[in-house]
Amino acid sequence: MIIPVPEVNFTASPFYNPSLKNVVILATGGTIAGSGEAHKTLNYEPGALSIQDLLDSVPHLEHVANCAGVQVSNLCSADITSEHWLTLAALINTLALREDVHGFVITHGTDTLDETSYFLNLVIKTDKPVIITGSMRPATAISPDGPLNLYQSVALAANPEASGQGVMVVFAEGIYSGRDVQKVNTFKANAFDERDFGCLGYMRDSEAFFYTRSLKKHTTAAQFDISALEQLPQVSVAYFHVDADPGILDYLATLSKGIVIAGAGGGIYSKPWIDKVGELKNNDIPVVRCSRISSGITLKDSYIDLSANSIPCNSLVPQKARILLSLALTQTTGYEEIAAMFNEY
Repeated sequence: MIIPVPEVNFTASPFYNPSLKNVVILATGGTIAGSGEAHKTLNYEPGALSIQDLLDSVPHLEHVANCAGVQVSNLCSADITSEHWLTLAALINTLALREDVHGFVITHGTDTLDETSYFLNLVIKTDKPVIITGSMRPATAISPDGPLNLYQSVALAANPEASGQGVMVVFAEGIYSGRDVQKVNTFKANAFDERDFGCLGYMRDSEAFFYTRSLKKHTTAAQFDISALEQLPQVSVAYFHVDADPGILDYLATLSKGIVIAGAGGGIYSKPWIDKVGELKNNDIPVVRCSRISSGITLKDSYIDLSANSIPCNSLVPQKARILLSLALTQTTGYEEIAAMFNEY
């Protein structure tokens, strides 16, 4: 899904203020653009409202930044694909070259927002702020959370302190790293967190308060170049459980260039699975070992990794390890090189 680079004109707005920063808002759909029965929070259609509808729903946004909206897609985030990711990254990388563009906000469905944030964190080539947000309640709900999330995201995108910090997520007045953010609740408005790592800071009204930052490589320091890519190598995730059939790995190997295993505890799996992973190594199918637990760290294990030739994921959750492995496979299939990337990113 490649779309032409849109014409972005900040001065066309009747509210244009040359003393403010210019922020491009890239809309992809999701609950923040959802519409349903008035006052209800369930049974709505995601991606029903346009970017202009979203901008019109936020009072006083013109006092925070000059905004120009681009409708990239209007989907439930379960329908977001890597093709959409490549399009978003290409748009940002191109528009970021303009001197009159100072930052970006992406509106997105919450269900795969953490995946999009990590992908962009690895592939965009700008230090300008890129902020992703969404909402847990549709625009027609009795107390929609989208307008505040969008307002504060634009404020952060216009804030010089946000430069060089990689892709960030603003949600429920928290600021989160694109690498570590996770959705942690199915319905509450404060549905995002970084688990063990807390958050980078807070938003209060339009003001940002930073306390920490991610030390992993990202954006301009990352080695990945997607400018010539039309698709990403397919990587699948296998979920280990009691009585899990290792034959699922054979099936996934027929579809995939690499496999991520969501293992038990610290990323372990049974002896039959260890033996099967060893066979995959002989077929040049790299396997990354993660945990189905969303907190903690998965490190090299002399028993599992040496006998099964697997790669520990460090602190990435399976859906994010899948993204890093896919990008790694655009450059190498070497285990040592891929293992180094999981320590660096």
